[in-house]
Amino acid sequence: MSALRQSASSSASEDDQRYAGMDEKKRKRMISNRESARRSRMKKQKLLQDLTGEVSRLQVANKNILAKIEETTERYTVCTAQNNVLKAHAMELNDRLRYLNDVINDTGLAVDAADPLLKPLQIPRPMQPIASSGLFKF
Repeated sequence: MSALRQSASSSASEDDQRYAGMDEKKRKRMISNRESARRSRMKKQKLLQDLTGEVSRLQVANKNILAKIEETTERYTVCTAQNNVLKAHAMELNDRLRYLNDVINDTGLAVDAADPLLKPLQIPRPMQPIASSGLFKF
């Protein structure tokens, strides 16, 4: 620290000695310009440090966003696969329903209300085909 003070004071005294022969106004202007240039360099250095910090912060934020995008893409892939399985299952159930309706229509089965297996269904009239158009929408 004292070395800095000595160099600063020695440079100030060197400046004074260097400009001793100049007129006072010109000497003060040159010293003022040097101080202004020093402040300008310090200001630029601080701006550079601030911008470097901002770059680091934005890089971290970018990594977080990329991780979230990757996670969301994986979840989307899983949901798409599950959706395809469910669509295939729905198509299979629709085919089975169509087949059962065809069996009912072709054989003309009469439903016996006295059958204990059918009592929970409480069927008041003969069985009619079940419409499947509203069950699954794609």
